[in-house]
Amino acid sequence: MQYFHSVRLDQERCLGCTNCIKRCPTEAIRVREGKATIIEERCIDCGECIRICPNNAKTAYSDSLSFWRPDDYNIALPAPSFFGQFKPNITPEQVVSAFRAIGFDDVYEVARAADYLTCVMRLFLKENRGTTWISSSCPAIVRLIQVRFPELLPQLLPLETPMELAAQLAKQRARLQHHKQTIKAFFITPCPAKTTAVHQPEGNPTHVDGTLSISEVYTALMKALPQSNEGNRLRASRHGLRWALSGGEIMALGETNTLAVDGVHDVVSMLEELELGRLEGVDFIEAQACPGGCLGGPLTVTNHFVSHARLKALTQKLTKDRITDCSHVASMVRIPHSISPRPILPLDNDVTTAIRRMERLELLLDGLPGLDCGACGAPNCRALAEDIVRGLANETDCIIKLRERVKKLAEEMVDLSTKLPPAMGRGGVPND
Repeated sequence: MQYFHSVRLDQERCLGCTNCIKRCPTEAIRVREGKATIIEERCIDCGECIRICPNNAKTAYSDSLSFWRPDDYNIALPAPSFFGQFKPNITPEQVVSAFRAIGFDDVYEVARAADYLTCVMRLFLKENRGTTWISSSCPAIVRLIQVRFPELLPQLLPLETPMELAAQLAKQRARLQHHKQTIKAFFITPCPAKTTAVHQPEGNPTHVDGTLSISEVYTALMKALPQSNEGNRLRASRHGLRWALSGGEIMALGETNTLAVDGVHDVVSMLEELELGRLEGVDFIEAQACPGGCLGGPLTVTNHFVSHARLKALTQKLTKDRITDCSHVASMVRIPHSISPRPILPLDNDVTTAIRRMERLELLLDGLPGLDCGACGAPNCRALAEDIVRGLANETDCIIKLRERVKKLAEEMVDLSTKLPPAMGRGGVPND
């Protein structure tokens, strides 16, 4: 299977520092011959390697502003986190106006779609008690579950993301008001995972035509920012905008017996607890890969603590109530089929050979030091043992094992240096 990944590796910039292999939550990165490589089947495009790389060797692909054509009817879909990037003296209405100034024909706030989706979620949770449901709004977490926790896939909320609903509602409105043949919607994304979700969706076919990074659009908007609001207004409520925050979905839902976790490594720990059956009494889990929620996405421009304070202050100014009638969008957001696990790499396609390799893997693991130092280019000793049985690494890639072998060879050399063949005397000259 071919995989699309927004996270890209620039090997010329990579210095093989091994920082990324320790941070990857799915062990998708190795360092071989002084350069990092990404295992496509395991990468979930969470962007952790982008955050940690000191050499900027990891980047995120997104469609650029030059991607769309002026002849089309182009709609901007700004994420809720986008409005937290601006200083308090810049109003959301000015931001909406600036989108039109840089060439977009319309703006549909994803936070407005989050308002509708919150209503659908509230009804779904009320009708489906007895299961600990996991939010499906973060595509990196969906892929994390596919790769590491496939048994939890039936607990993913079978609903589309606010991004997808916003694209449908925006295009629906555009078709009623305009007669242009081609209508396109572009999501303004804070993270690479959403770009991957657009270019390789896991559920229904996407209605989003492309993504633009917040960092790129922010720069363009600041140059075109109008001094007045020009009549545009923010349609979203405070509840929809809160989706950008960690715990924002839960605040919008107003539900009890819920749990919010942000940061992919903390999410992994929580999912491990859920898989072991240790989260009794929890009806809904909001899990976001980025620290601080979407405001902490690697494609944002403002520190997520600062943007959190800005967005919180903005939501306090809004007075719109929760949406209670969402019957017209219910059919748009349901995912009719379950999401499949991501196929893991088998040790071998033949079962008998795979079992033998697993036995060898366990033996190798017992002989490795268990330091999980990463100096071998793998994230831990078990990953190295797995790479060895696959033929992708050697036991001497471990510096401890290499040192032991060098020491043994040195001792053998010293021992051999004191020995002479029986036919030779002490002076090294054969006897007559």
